[in-house]
Amino acid sequence: MNKKIIAAAVAATMTSVAFADIAITGGMQVNYTHTDYDSTETDDSDVFKHEANLNITGKSGDTTVVMNLGGGSFDNTGNTGGSLSGSGTNQVNVEDLYMSTKVGDVSIKAGKLDNGDNELRASSRGQGKLSASTSVAGIDLTYNSANVAGDSVVAATSIQGVDLSFEQTETGETIKVSTEVAGVNFKYLGLPSDTANADRAYYEVSGSVGGVGVKYGKAETETADAIDGNSWMGDFEGASGAYALSAGQDVESIELSTSLAGNSVKFRNTSIDDKANEDTSFNKLIITRPLASGTTFELTYTDLTDDGSTSTDSTSLDLELSVKF
Repeated sequence: MNKKIIAAAVAATMTSVAFADIAITGGMQVNYTHTDYDSTETDDSDVFKHEANLNITGKSGDTTVVMNLGGGSFDNTGNTGGSLSGSGTNQVNVEDLYMSTKVGDVSIKAGKLDNGDNELRASSRGQGKLSASTSVAGIDLTYNSANVAGDSVVAATSIQGVDLSFEQTETGETIKVSTEVAGVNFKYLGLPSDTANADRAYYEVSGSVGGVGVKYGKAETETADAIDGNSWMGDFEGASGAYALSAGQDVESIELSTSLAGNSVKFRNTSIDDKANEDTSFNKLIITRPLASGTTFELTYTDLTDDGSTSTDSTSLDLELSVKF
């Protein structure tokens, strides 16, 4: 009898594990980058690096818990000399950890959250964040709070095919407008600031001509603030980006994209101006192809020209293998 009771208990435990609603996803990429500097005083470089992430999601009814792991020993920011060993630590960072659920008609998300990058500003991740949202008369209302300064209220709606969003923060506003007219997409992002000469704005137009995707974007800022976003135009985050901008510099990009022999092909030109004698331009050719092994191969060729420097002009070739699961 005791054996039967023990067997039944073990079977019940195994069943609960088998039917638990838990999902594990993630990905990894490995890059090799060769940079050839025009200046004879700057040494060329060969760098290997890798980045990885692991995402764990658990669900129970309308409640979801998300944990995103990355950084630390999951990442290697790059070592010269052709080695993947070196700069990582033994720790793994918990980048996001939050719960989302519903209380009546109110959706709640709370925990450690990242608000995401856009074309004008870098992302901000913090502990003790709360987001509560609901819909009233066709208007989506969201209240965001945190343990530190940064509370905001967002109102979003759609009127005759035009998506509108307005966010009031403690230091300014965020305005978003997007629509589509005859196959052409228009987007506006505004960050007016309470600080003098610190307004930022982004404009985008995109569509398709003869099977070729065309996208144009321009990010503008006044003299007291700098663009530090990470988007399709480039990574301009001051702390970790490939190119940090100064206050008052504008960014303008155009991208052409198409498919060729099973490859995704993009050509992108980004120019940075409005700083005396330091106009900068990037020309990028990006070729992406899925491989039979389940990985994706991406080749990026970059030509960088900087009028304000005699040592940063360069060409680089980046080869990347990535996988998602």
